[in-house]
Amino acid sequence: MKKLLIIAGAFLALASCAAKPEKKEIGIQLYSVRELIGSKDKFDANHESVFAKLAEQGYSTVELCWYDGNGFFGLTPEEMTAELAKAGLKPISSHVGNALTPEEIESGDFSAKEEWWKKCIADHKSMGCEYLVTAWFKVPDTLAGLKVWCDYFNWIGALCKEEGLKFGYHNHAHEFKKLEDVVIYDFIAENTDPALVVLEMDVYWAVVGKAAPVEYFKKYPGRFELLHIKDVAEVGQSGFVGFDAIFNNAELAGMRRYIVEMEKSLVGDILETTRISADYLKEAPFVKATYAE
Repeated sequence: MKKLLIIAGAFLALASCAAKPEKKEIGIQLYSVRELIGSKDKFDANHESVFAKLAEQGYSTVELCWYDGNGFFGLTPEEMTAELAKAGLKPISSHVGNALTPEEIESGDFSAKEEWWKKCIADHKSMGCEYLVTAWFKVPDTLAGLKVWCDYFNWIGALCKEEGLKFGYHNHAHEFKKLEDVVIYDFIAENTDPALVVLEMDVYWAVVGKAAPVEYFKKYPGRFELLHIKDVAEVGQSGFVGFDAIFNNAELAGMRRYIVEMEKSLVGDILETTRISADYLKEAPFVKATYAE
């Protein structure tokens, strides 16, 4: 009888372990919690508790924003990394930008930007980031002007590649409109070098722009190393975005990392929104534990 009880206990222990959900690598764009840490005063007052709460909810990596050319809200890159590490968070990407002037668009000469970008790259490399991403630019009125921006992205991508980082572009909805009868997003994809520029598709904004993310994965396979997983508010709750199809086609997309981003909270508490979103992804059977190589 004793032996049977021991065997039964061991079986229950194994069953308990088997039932425990697999830990998943979930990233979050810190812009999501901007109302709590999106200014120096708010950051100083709240970042420790916010970082701890995000880690507790299951986020393990972050995509940064608010880089000012030197650091983040008065913190050096090393100090920011240390603050994240206290909560067990790791920076893997950062939204940064340095817009072209009308003169630079006219000349196609980006040399005045080189010093800024080299410092930006060095700062983020010191943090262990894998990607730098530009999330916005004012689309010119002509394809010729847009081609200069694509050349600029390739140029930045080459600077990043020299230092072992990757450069990417993040969309909103307007890139799915046409310029001179050409879809802007398609033009960017086809005029940037896949070896130098990855595409961080924001799946929510793509759907708002009446584009189908999976169709773009098919059209430009392997280009989408980063995905922004976003919904109207809490991820997976609106039915607006087909996350199952997106994740089921992650290999086709070339996805290595996905990053949750919040536009707003329908429950009235952004940290409750981040929790609901993380729980959805943790429980979704179509989301793997990791996609990193």
